[in-house]
Amino acid sequence: MVLAPKKLRENWTVYTVNDKRNLLAADRFGYDVLNHTDLSRDKGRSGEINLETLNWGNYDLIVIDESHNFRNNNAKKEGVTRYQRLMEDVIKSGVKTKVLMLSATPVNNRLNDLKNQVSFITEGVDSAFDAQGVASIDLTLRRAQTQFNAWVNLPEENRTTERLLDSLHFGYFRLLDLLTIARSRKHIEKYYDTAEIGKFPERLQPKNIKADIDKENQFPPLKEINRNIKLLSLAAYAPLDYVLEGKKEEYSRKYDQQVRGGKGVLKQADRERSLIHLMRVNLLKRMESSIHSFALTVEKLHSSVGTLLEKIEKHQMSEVEELSIEDIETDSSELDDMMIGRKIKVLIQDMDLIRLKQDLTADHLLLGFLLREAQQVGSLNRPGFTGDC
Repeated sequence: MVLAPKKLRENWTVYTVNDKRNLLAADRFGYDVLNHTDLSRDKGRSGEINLETLNWGNYDLIVIDESHNFRNNNAKKEGVTRYQRLMEDVIKSGVKTKVLMLSATPVNNRLNDLKNQVSFITEGVDSAFDAQGVASIDLTLRRAQTQFNAWVNLPEENRTTERLLDSLHFGYFRLLDLLTIARSRKHIEKYYDTAEIGKFPERLQPKNIKADIDKENQFPPLKEINRNIKLLSLAAYAPLDYVLEGKKEEYSRKYDQQVRGGKGVLKQADRERSLIHLMRVNLLKRMESSIHSFALTVEKLHSSVGTLLEKIEKHQMSEVEELSIEDIETDSSELDDMMIGRKIKVLIQDMDLIRLKQDLTADHLLLGFLLREAQQVGSLNRPGFTGDC
């Protein structure tokens, strides 16, 4: 079986059919092609395959294209993840299954990404390569990660490739030798007949072009914009950070999730902090798209923060009944004026309103500044421009 992203499906199916593009027709390949997303489905069809009756455990070889899509093994509150389905229903079930993984980026920023993919080969057995000199895959990769982190923190003049290679433990290289096949341009040119397979295109010298964000220099330098974005608390998207100390336990009981059969806890407050980090990155990506796109996003944020400040002011001027978050239905629209948040809602009465208003006011001022700076870009050349995006 070949397991591939849906958009790459035809790259593989073409070699199983009578098609002029099938350059390997003489090899008579016969294999099933399924999408990564099919692991989340129990019914329907994937091409000609009926997923409801498919015998997932009957494949003796699986090729996983873009295997880095499985480098995370995060738990879900309900149901199983694609990673878990692949491991339990395909690799561990039925016949013995060999695994070949294809990826240009098997590791993102943690060696644990590699460990999760290696687990498909070993069926999750940490000591699978003990006889080959790797007693523990997990320990080997954790040690390598620690050594890499130490190298990253070295002064720039000492942070050399040679220094990194010297610091990494032998077991890490042994593991790579056992499991990975790398093919660089130099390797192919040295060991393959390029007259038969074709030569690589000639690399031209790169041209480095440094350009400002706009020709008229109406927009502040990127460094200044980034500094302002980092100053944003984005408090509107982290209401749990402002829950009063005496109320935190109630919200923890309501929103924190038990995972892995109760062995771990996924804290909603941690998820909100991660969301804020992603939102800051998204603001920069919107600016990368265009200043107009950036202005539209900032304008929405500016408006929502202003609305939230008005909501808090209105709440403070009114008398409200004392409620408990554990006793109310947060989906009820009747209580919207008394709560903050979208999916995860917090009673305004349970929040440190002094700190919250300070952070929201600071965000409102910063977002207003960013909006004005973004709106003026190109305004001199835009007929009828009024300053609104």
